[in-house]
Amino acid sequence: MEIRIQRIFLVPAIVLGLGSAVILSPSANAQEPQEETSSEDKDGGLSNIKIFDPQVERREVDRDAIDNENWEIGVHYGIISIEDFGSSGISTLSASYHVTEDFFITAAYGEATAGESSFERLSGNVVLLTEEQREYSHYNVALGFNVLPGEGFIGRDLAFTSSFYLMGGLGSTKFAGDNRSSVTLGGGYQVLFNDWFSVHFQLKDHFYDIELLGSAKTANDLEFSTGFTIFF
Repeated sequence: MEIRIQRIFLVPAIVLGLGSAVILSPSANAQEPQEETSSEDKDGGLSNIKIFDPQVERREVDRDAIDNENWEIGVHYGIISIEDFGSSGISTLSASYHVTEDFFITAAYGEATAGESSFERLSGNVVLLTEEQREYSHYNVALGFNVLPGEGFIGRDLAFTSSFYLMGGLGSTKFAGDNRSSVTLGGGYQVLFNDWFSVHFQLKDHFYDIELLGSAKTANDLEFSTGFTIFF
């Protein structure tokens, strides 16, 4: 009987001892490694984007030279109405310096030959001026201002740089054997076909005092001309 009781208590003791040994063993306490949560699961996929550091090879680029010509010279031909002496052809040389895109300084020299006055034509044999005195010339220095820069179109696909400009200056007019101070006012339209060649259409008026037909007055000689200029 006593041996049976010992067996009854011995079996639970053995079971408890084995259970304690299993619980306290290091392998039982070790936690299984958790799977690493991917950055895509954490941040919704944004952190999983790889950032590249590109190695760009620099290459040499040849830059086109931008033309910056400021000087402009040209020749013009047109018609000038010399007051009391009709209209005559006039040839003009011009030189301009472009201070900025809007302002420029221009100098011009023109020559013409005056015709007969209405008094000479009506009176028959009366001659007011000799051939030498009929030689007409003027020069002036003026300040110009581009008021309407833009483009001029020929057809639908062809466009050229253009501008309207105003100008005013002082000079001298030689006529009837005398030199007279004069004022020049006018304007024009310029069309640039490329970066060095352009065409001008100009309208100018030259004012000066004259006393030729018995009374002093201020003459105004209206001039219209077309010219070709080059930049350098």
